[in-house]
Amino acid sequence: MELIRGLHNLPSANDAAQGTAARGCVATIGNFDGVHLGHQAILEQLQTLSRAQGLPVTVVIFEPQPREYFAGDQAPPRLTRLRDKVALLKAHGADRILCLPFNDALRSLTAQQFVERVLIEGLQVRHLVVGDDFRFGCDRAGDFALLQAVGRERGFAVEHTRTFALDDERVSSTRVRTLLASGNFFQAARMLGRPYGYQGRVVRDRQLGRTIGVPTANIPLTRRPMALRGVFACATRLPSGEWVAGVANIGWRPTVGADRPILEVHLLDREVELYGQTLTVVPCARLRGETKFDDFGALVTQIHRDIDNARRYFGQRDPHVPEAARADVNHAIEEICAATLPQAQFPLASAPLSENSHGGTHAGPAPHESRDD
Repeated sequence: MELIRGLHNLPSANDAAQGTAARGCVATIGNFDGVHLGHQAILEQLQTLSRAQGLPVTVVIFEPQPREYFAGDQAPPRLTRLRDKVALLKAHGADRILCLPFNDALRSLTAQQFVERVLIEGLQVRHLVVGDDFRFGCDRAGDFALLQAVGRERGFAVEHTRTFALDDERVSSTRVRTLLASGNFFQAARMLGRPYGYQGRVVRDRQLGRTIGVPTANIPLTRRPMALRGVFACATRLPSGEWVAGVANIGWRPTVGADRPILEVHLLDREVELYGQTLTVVPCARLRGETKFDDFGALVTQIHRDIDNARRYFGQRDPHVPEAARADVNHAIEEICAATLPQAQFPLASAPLSENSHGGTHAGPAPHESRDD
């Protein structure tokens, strides 16, 4: 798989004339945030065209994503980092990814200039698949009709993407974000085609957890808006491939302070030296939101309560998730086509956990429902 960064790395028309450029491609354009089942359906659509025409599958993405460029911290939180997005696109059939920096130069291109420079001169596109509501170019003047008109004139076909629905509901990045925010990790996993998770390298931090007997492995996160914040019962995949139950805090640690967001995970009944190691952490159930406590002692008390709640959760199964539906997630990839989360041991909750009158927890309403904290 080839990753091309920037317009300047695309072959020019002169290169094409000299035979140094690719002889064309089938392509699509979009953010592909999350690379969910809808995105995967587009890639399958492209692979069908690729096999029929003998051309590579090319995906055009932007960095930052356009809404991040215009809205900054007010943009929707990302589901996938660029690195993970590229890996997922590759896993689902992309032969080549063109990553265009979304900046003043790119946004100032007219729709016609974008088509000429990127699609025709650069990619020599032969078949383009985009949504029929796709807009592009300066002031979003370009649309599906323009692409079809230019395609007829310049010799490439244009077709719209097929809407992908699950349980009669359209799969979208927005819907996945809503499900994650509501604590419905089960339904989010069904829409993504894999459990939602994080992967990163463990770094040394202040080691406050060790002073209270709750050591944590800390993974730095980007400063962009986060899809999840709070405390979660989680499954952690160790470098050995073993999955271990744990409790994860995702956010800014308001009680003790932090200069950047971090994911810190405490493994239940396991203490392993993990500095410098790469972990995969999958939130399974939301325990509570991120809270600033009056003092460190109150935080410690709550941490131990979180650990107890996580233990209770992993000791039971969510009765609201039918076995037939659970099987869909059992076959889902987790670490980008590398490992499957053992659902029998680490079930994904369908809603945030809540404490009952006896201090226990339950998994909340059925998968199609949601509840605000």
